[in-house]
Amino acid sequence: MSLPEVQTKESRNNSPTWKIKLLYDGECPLCVKEVNLLSKKDAGRGLVKFVDIANPNYNAADNANIDYETAMGRIHAVMADGSIVKNVEVFRRVYEILGMGWIYAPTKLPVIGFIVDRIYDLWASLRLFLTGRPSLKTIMSDRAQKFCDDGTCVK
Repeated sequence: MSLPEVQTKESRNNSPTWKIKLLYDGECPLCVKEVNLLSKKDAGRGLVKFVDIANPNYNAADNANIDYETAMGRIHAVMADGSIVKNVEVFRRVYEILGMGWIYAPTKLPVIGFIVDRIYDLWASLRLFLTGRPSLKTIMSDRAQKFCDDGTCVK
C-alpha cells in the first residue's frame, strides 16, 4: 500500500520543499500505519516526503543510493541536504519536523536513548517475523525472481 504521488512545488521547480524523505516498507502493515499517521500530521504541508521502497519503481539513485535490501534492514531517511539518518534518529527527526518532537525528546537523554536504540535494534531484527512476513533473504530472492521475470531486474 503506497501513498499517492502528489504534485508539489518540488515537482514543478526541482527545489525540494520537503525537509526529510522517509523511506518506508509499504508491505509492512505497521510501517504503513505509522506512515498514515505521519501523513495526517503533515496535513499536506509537504514537510515529509514518503517513499515506498516496496514500490517496483523504487530507485536507490533517487534516495541517496540506499538500496532496497539496506532500506529493508533498518529505517532510513534522507534530509533535504542529502545527509542520511537511520534507526531511531529517523523518528526523532520526522516527529520534530512535524511539530511532535516532544514524543521522542526523552530519547535524546543518554540512558533512555541507549535503551530505546537497543529496543529498536531488536525490533528491526524481528520486524519481518513479527509482521508475519518471510525472511529478508526470501523477500530478496522473491523480488529478484519477480522483477527479473518481466525483464526489469531490480535490486
